[in-house]
Amino acid sequence: MTLVEWARLVCAELELSEEIDTDDVNLILDLARDAAHSVARPAAPLTAYLLGIAVGRGADPQRTARLLSELALAQTNKTNK
Repeated sequence: MTLVEWARLVCAELELSEEIDTDDVNLILDLARDAAHSVARPAAPLTAYLLGIAVGRGADPQRTARLLSELALAQTNKTNK
């Protein structure tokens, strides 16, 4: 099973009508990677969850994911100074 197939299965189970595709999956995985590598591994699912809350409240997924990635990456820069 691919991640897109899994995401679609989950959406169906949760009765979410939105169609999810590879770009959506990659957006979330990229954000999770940035949070895990720049903050801490447990930050990945937490950050993805918070993105979901924000999007559920009307935030633009791509813009919000980009902002959160930038925030996470900035944490790496702080620890490297």
